[in-house]
Amino acid sequence: MASATDYKVSFDTFHNVINNELTSTAATRRAICPSTEEPLWEVPVSTQEDVDRAVSAAKAAYPAWRKLSYDERAEYLNKFADAIEANQQEFVDLLGKEVGKPPGAGGFEMFLVMGLARGTPQLRIKEEKPIDDEDRTAIVRYVPLGVGVGIVPWNFPLTLGIGKLLPALLAGNTFIWKSSPYSPYSALKLAEIGTKIFPPGVFQALSGEESLGPQLTAHPDVAKVSFTGSVATGKKIMAACAGTLKRVTLELGGNDAAIVCEDVDIDAVVAKIAFLTFVHGGQICMNIKRIFVHENIYDKFLAKLVETAKQYKVGDHTDAEAFFGPIQNEMQYDKLQAFYSQIEKQGWKTALGGAPGPKEGKGFFMPATIIDNPPDDSDIVTKEPFGPIVPVLKWTDEDEVIRRANATEMGLGASVWSKDVPRAQRMVEQLEAGSIWVNTHFELAPNVPFGGHKQSGLGMDWGEVGLKGWCNPQAYWVKHSV
Repeated sequence: MASATDYKVSFDTFHNVINNELTSTAATRRAICPSTEEPLWEVPVSTQEDVDRAVSAAKAAYPAWRKLSYDERAEYLNKFADAIEANQQEFVDLLGKEVGKPPGAGGFEMFLVMGLARGTPQLRIKEEKPIDDEDRTAIVRYVPLGVGVGIVPWNFPLTLGIGKLLPALLAGNTFIWKSSPYSPYSALKLAEIGTKIFPPGVFQALSGEESLGPQLTAHPDVAKVSFTGSVATGKKIMAACAGTLKRVTLELGGNDAAIVCEDVDIDAVVAKIAFLTFVHGGQICMNIKRIFVHENIYDKFLAKLVETAKQYKVGDHTDAEAFFGPIQNEMQYDKLQAFYSQIEKQGWKTALGGAPGPKEGKGFFMPATIIDNPPDDSDIVTKEPFGPIVPVLKWTDEDEVIRRANATEMGLGASVWSKDVPRAQRMVEQLEAGSIWVNTHFELAPNVPFGGHKQSGLGMDWGEVGLKGWCNPQAYWVKHSV
């Protein structure tokens, strides 16, 4: 039995992982630490040749991997979970440097990762028998697809990737992980750990520039692409996959609404909603992005929300007391600056924070900002800022607030908060989103599917639904006599 030390790896160098070999490329690049704006380690810049080698290795490994039983593949995944756990603190430190997460936020991501790593191997697809009589049996089977690709964003580079990797492998596919150029390190190290567990070609990882994603989606031997990221990029990936009719799962942007009823315990609910709004600086697709508060409690709720958000410390990745860190990259920082610049131009009323002014010092830091009851057609309501800024809006009538909450092209998540749970359920069931919650938000579990409606996505990850997404359904007929 392997010990924790058998699974330890060095976090000082980073390579592509192709066919269980650590490989380099002629060209390299460095990502930037968002807290310091200093360059980090060199990583490969993959070429078409690297893509071809990785896909070829994955294709070669597929027949033997798919022949294993679910239980046999799950045993590999369980050992992989042990190996991740043996390097858990190193991953927390790495997430700090490449994503800017303070220790608490990095620990939160690793908590999610370990939940998936332990929970996913327990999933199974239930066999269906629509017909089963003396004459014949019809079985609905779910068979693996082949070579899968996961294209993973920069904000939760381990959680969102491992939520694709593990179901893909469990279902019998092989997998290539394409990391974000902004946060390439954790995926490469995870795949290096995987070389200690999996047969060659089963799990590989590539880093590169913007050309790498299109090279993978265009490859004729890739059977499925699972992408998490922006709506605009998701549409491009869907169009690219159409050429070879690849299966595709898209988890895209969100503009999640939280509807707060007048009967809530304000102190208790504000504590939860503030956390779910500002955790990781608003850089999560399922952060609360719009807070609708009943007019009878609006002023008290807003005052308490401001008081709570003021207590959230912003700090760099070494600050153990920081609640959230910097914006992960300069591109997103500049997009947020455009949002903040509209505060004065559009006459939005700020309850907290505001435009940060000219940048001073190192790091892409932005202040927590709360906009007080802006117009429904303002950008801060209709668009996803992906940062620590949120509008709070008044509502009076149930039908009206449901209509307003649904008045978006996005449909990732939505919640209703009330002591009257049947009322909250009646309301939340009318909301157009892939995940809906009563008296909570951003609640996830490995055995529950996760994905979006409308332009927030196509298909779902996680749970049995997500596992089936890595399979082709197959009708299997057996005649009991000739």
